[in-house]
Amino acid sequence: MPAMDPHTLPAGGGAACPPRRRLITLVVGLAVLAGCGAPAGGTRGSALGDDAITIGSFDFPESELLAELYAQALERAGIRVIRDLDIGPRELVMPALQSGLLEVVPEYEGSALGFLGGHPSADAPAEHDALLATLRDRGLTALKPARAEDRNAFVVTARTADRLGVRSLSDLHSDAIDLRFGGPPECQDRPLCLGGLRDRYGLRFASFVPLDAGGPVTVQALREGFVDVGLLFSTAAALHGNEFVELVDDRRLEPVERVVPVIEDELVARFGQSATEALDAVSATITTAGLREMNAELESGTSVADVASAWLTDHPSTG
Repeated sequence: MPAMDPHTLPAGGGAACPPRRRLITLVVGLAVLAGCGAPAGGTRGSALGDDAITIGSFDFPESELLAELYAQALERAGIRVIRDLDIGPRELVMPALQSGLLEVVPEYEGSALGFLGGHPSADAPAEHDALLATLRDRGLTALKPARAEDRNAFVVTARTADRLGVRSLSDLHSDAIDLRFGGPPECQDRPLCLGGLRDRYGLRFASFVPLDAGGPVTVQALREGFVDVGLLFSTAAALHGNEFVELVDDRRLEPVERVVPVIEDELVARFGQSATEALDAVSATITTAGLREMNAELESGTSVADVASAWLTDHPSTG
């Protein structure tokens, strides 16, 4: 799992849930309290068997955006869609998908595999095959992954990259001892963060500065020179443009975290190839750079629906 997995952050407080989201939270919460999941073959929810596809998302903007992209593509293919967005972390969303309360969820391969008890890998084909095998017994499957990948990214400013002549993590080897590293507090003990940088790359930094989990505090610390290297996520809006350089993970420390739709097996029987073709067409267009650009639009105040609509219009192969 990433040093601070953006795909399982706990739900924030605030607005009340819409009725169906309250139902999902209640049903899954009761299953968790009872010490049981929602295994394939168990009691099915009302999302299955109707004339619509129910699509869900985690409780952070990028996940909502991805769900909206897939939802609008399905609608353009003539399929009715029910949206259950901003549900919560994977601990709620995955059981809801397994129990049939949801039928499509945009996932991240490595995080999904790790959550289900598998072993995330830097080998993309092997990881996808492992995810398929892990999902199979749960009545689920994963479609074709996108090129877009949201994983840990070790970042320097463009100015620092030019000054040191670095473009990869290996390039930092002789300079790290004089550099300050910034990331979330738990990064110090995570094998995919500082621990991995020490073990895989031999990097030992002058100091560690505890910051947020790839958010605005880390971005500001990099900009103002409080840290020299920071942990962001590879689809962060701050990486859209030329201000920062993501250092290449040339020794493959981080597992693959490609965006991939995970669907209920029954969906194909009900809607045929038109549904999976619409979902695959969206995945074929989404790149890491494209997600950075869309996330930047979200941060500027454009709505999720408008960002998704503009992207699909600009990529007509999606429908």
